[in-house]
Amino acid sequence: MQNKPEFLIDLDVRLTWHKMSRMYNQQANSYGISMSMGFILLHIDKDGTPSTQLGPRMGMEPTSLSRTLKTMEEKGLIRREEDAKDKRVVRIFLTKAGLDARYISRDVVFEFNNKVIERIPREHLEIFEQVINQVQLLLDEETSDTSSNNSTL
Repeated sequence: MQNKPEFLIDLDVRLTWHKMSRMYNQQANSYGISMSMGFILLHIDKDGTPSTQLGPRMGMEPTSLSRTLKTMEEKGLIRREEDAKDKRVVRIFLTKAGLDARYISRDVVFEFNNKVIERIPREHLEIFEQVINQVQLLLDEETSDTSSNNSTL
């Protein structure tokens, strides 16, 4: 029987993300959008972004992304255009309302990050960054091991 780990990293990350998500959603809701919409707004480039690139950039599943983009289009935050060079590609652009919402989203994210930076010493944040990067590398290894194991089944 294995000993219980001293730290449960996944639980700590999940609880922290849940609290952050709730905080961002409360703030976003006061502007008539969701946290997911706010993060999408932050990931759309000035020259438009192919819709297929948004999901991987943000870690969103395609069905969830499609549903959110549809809602954003209905709210007048984005518009879709066929790519001039490749008609198979659909680019997402911000509308004027989307650009305004992007600035608000950016300010909310910056405000929270500045609060974290003010309260937590730089050396702790640097260690946190190193640890989280190592955890992400481990996860990349685990998921690539899993996918290669599944290919032999």
